[in-house]
Amino acid sequence: MYRKSKWKCGYDLAVLGHGNNEKSVPQLLISDLKFEKKSLAKLMFSPDQENHPSKAPVKYGELIVLGYNGSLPNGDRGRRKSRFALFKRPKANGVKPSTVHIACTPQAAKAISNKDQHSISYTLSRAQTVVVEYTHDSNTDMFQIGRSTESPIDFVVTDTVPGSQSNSDTQSVQSTISRFACRIICERNPPYTARIYAAGFDSSKNIFLGEKAAKWKTSDGQMDGLTTNGVLVMHPRNGFTEDSKPGVWREISVCGNVFSLRETRSAQQRGKMVENETNQLQDGSLIDLCGATLLWRTAEGLSRTPTVKHLEALRQEINAARPQCPVGFNTLAFPSMKRKDVVDEKQPWVYLNCGHVHGYHNWGNKEERDGKDRECPMCRSVGPYVPLWLGCEAGFYVDAGPPTHAFSPCGHVCSEKTTAYWSQIPLPHGTHTFHAACPFCAHQLAGEQGYIRLIFQGPLD
Repeated sequence: MYRKSKWKCGYDLAVLGHGNNEKSVPQLLISDLKFEKKSLAKLMFSPDQENHPSKAPVKYGELIVLGYNGSLPNGDRGRRKSRFALFKRPKANGVKPSTVHIACTPQAAKAISNKDQHSISYTLSRAQTVVVEYTHDSNTDMFQIGRSTESPIDFVVTDTVPGSQSNSDTQSVQSTISRFACRIICERNPPYTARIYAAGFDSSKNIFLGEKAAKWKTSDGQMDGLTTNGVLVMHPRNGFTEDSKPGVWREISVCGNVFSLRETRSAQQRGKMVENETNQLQDGSLIDLCGATLLWRTAEGLSRTPTVKHLEALRQEINAARPQCPVGFNTLAFPSMKRKDVVDEKQPWVYLNCGHVHGYHNWGNKEERDGKDRECPMCRSVGPYVPLWLGCEAGFYVDAGPPTHAFSPCGHVCSEKTTAYWSQIPLPHGTHTFHAACPFCAHQLAGEQGYIRLIFQGPLD
């Protein structure tokens, strides 16, 4: 699967900064490792391709919640998980608009809504409601996302708390995610186009937009509206690849139209309609539900993405090179992915200001610094000192490069291009601010770049 590699010692033999070692030690980068391309290429196929592709059901794509490193803190359970795959249903359950009932009284609107079919009600005033009936669409499948655990919700999403270690951390926060936040409609025939719409149908197959919700009549006489905190979408430029660049955040309406952002998240005045953009999801599209952000990966995009097996091979390759702590000279090793939340005694630690990797030690921990900042023994730079964690959620990687860089200040490790991409993505935070964050834990990024290059020391033997 992989072969044991030795570190190249000719990279930088100079002792950095003010180090007083008489004997110089090699300063090394993970990129110096010689990976077996053929072996790793076998691991690059998605799980669907590994198991009888002719028998596998059609996968439209996957939704991955940002802020979780491969699973929820207490494990994935039922419809509540960190990753949700959308497969072609045995029988189509999609819906499309049909009859429009205008100028209904609330009583008449309620009678229409009680029919055994889907509908959206727009309350214009206490005396006037418009009801749009929806009929079955045999060409599409519908998937619904929201905070509710009721049966119409396929994927249950709760608020993401940066760095949370247990589900109880998230339950203490008053949620801003809608119970029926959004719905995704996928075409059952190639190219399996997926489109997103704000709001989801409840257990009565209804969507209600009350008096306070932003709503309006369109130019063709139809109704449209926005949900309270809105559904925001950002499509990356150049797809989700190593050449990806961030796009512009937009808001999606109940009918799937695209608008510029409101002044604040819940303002009643909608933004301007963006007519040259659509609600069609593409590989790497981000969906923000005001409390949680989801990454959409297409089935085709996932087939080009590293798998967990690939990441595990990279982990073993790094450990086989036997990097050492330059202070204690003990061998460092990344723990297995099953123990990704527990600090191990061999765990690599890094000084975030310089990138020098060590084992855990108390050198340079002065009382006046309150333990927050430490002095690197290699170059004397002072800054945070944190454990390194491998990024285990393969869907967040934009390439299959080796894990050479770490996000700051959390210490999650992945490829250089992956850190570079996420460090430039402004993610919605609260109701009116944006900031870049680590996709593996949702911590706001710090420092000049938001990430650092890792510098290991190779074995002396």
